[in-house]
Amino acid sequence: MSDPQCQACLERDQLIQQLLAQIAQLQARVRDLEERLGQNSSNSSVPPSANPLGAPKPVVKKTNGRKRGAQPDHPPQLRERLPRQRVQHVIPLIPCSCERCQQPLPVQPGPDDPEPSWHQVAELPRLTAVVTEFQGHYRTCPQCGHLNHAAIPEEIKANSLGDRLAATLGYLSGAQQLSKRATVEVADALFDVPVAVGTVAAVEQQLSSALAPGHTQAQQAVQQAAVKNVDETSWKLAGKLCWLWVAVTATVACFVIHSRRGARGLRALLGKAIRGIVGSDRWSAYSRLPKTQRQICWAHLKRDFQKLVDRGTAWSVALGTTGLEIVSAVFEHWHLFRGGGCSRRELVDRVVPLAVALRELLSHGQECPEAKVATFCANVLALEESLWTFVHTPGVEPTNNAAERALRRAVLWRKKSFGSQSVAGCRFVERLLTVVGTLRLQKRPVLSYLEQALSAHRAGLPIPNLL
Repeated sequence: MSDPQCQACLERDQLIQQLLAQIAQLQARVRDLEERLGQNSSNSSVPPSANPLGAPKPVVKKTNGRKRGAQPDHPPQLRERLPRQRVQHVIPLIPCSCERCQQPLPVQPGPDDPEPSWHQVAELPRLTAVVTEFQGHYRTCPQCGHLNHAAIPEEIKANSLGDRLAATLGYLSGAQQLSKRATVEVADALFDVPVAVGTVAAVEQQLSSALAPGHTQAQQAVQQAAVKNVDETSWKLAGKLCWLWVAVTATVACFVIHSRRGARGLRALLGKAIRGIVGSDRWSAYSRLPKTQRQICWAHLKRDFQKLVDRGTAWSVALGTTGLEIVSAVFEHWHLFRGGGCSRRELVDRVVPLAVALRELLSHGQECPEAKVATFCANVLALEESLWTFVHTPGVEPTNNAAERALRRAVLWRKKSFGSQSVAGCRFVERLLTVVGTLRLQKRPVLSYLEQALSAHRAGLPIPNLL
């Protein structure tokens, strides 16, 4: 037994306590490191393409025994028939004689004959660009010997590519994320027009200037919108980290590149006085918004609860499992409402018990001895009001999927190009992504608008309205 008066015993007990505290700290650190190693697309924002080798395999649906492809009761996906004005050639196939009695048939259809069947074949002509050469001729005056020259106008010399070709190259390098060298190769291989890398860069900047008014229109639209979804991802400016922000409504997508990921970046996108309801994740930049003006993403919440399950402790597994059950029920009721299976009033009635259950779960989770779990529960509970905005507000979705989908093309662009090398390059990225994203949401032709905008810009005329 220890002698309370023995100095050696006191030192031993003190050392034991220090070692036990150190062991607890190391165990917590190991658990946190294992948790980080276990991150995958199901419990974090890691994309599926970056899943580690030990990550759970994607859910594979059980086979129902049917063959692949369209089923017998599946509605046919008929090919769209192009209108008559889009058809350059019509080849009539007319029967000459009756299959049954061999009687010659009239060339013109009878009054009871049905409309002809049809089959359209689309083919590309040889895509050789039309090249126009302007020649400034010289003439010597026979009277005084003066050499006269018809100079080529400066407005003609300003551009070596026509409006449509320039817009097409800008579309390929921006909307389709081709590198400048790949764009040069396409111009030569498809259009038989050799261009320089510098020409592609010049076209990008010219197109960027043409799209500036459209970008301004889109930004004003998202700032004034009653509902929008917002997200951000990293970008690079000459190797320096910055952030690409996006705000999406039902018909407009606006991108802005800013040096900050915090409140300053959010204000650069949505203005100083942010209006309307903002759907987002729980990133701290959005915490300045009133809770009644926010919708927290439930898809992120689902991944967080899965992360608790994967943490593996008794507390975290119990909390995570119950949380996933609540999330699943919320999505089930939401999909039922969105599909017309219940009214909004019924949706509210169905969700109220889930809100109570989630509050009790998070309140209980705050007592968890694991600091990370307790902090997570406290943080979500503090935003409880912002979890349920979608239930009673038309136009609000429970997830931030709209903004995340809009960012996917930008992320692919960043992975291919490693960002931008200049501020002007950043402006081209945000303007082109904005215009192309908005036109796609509105189901409008992208290349036609780019051509019209570039043509108007070159002529000093107003740019076509993006909205």
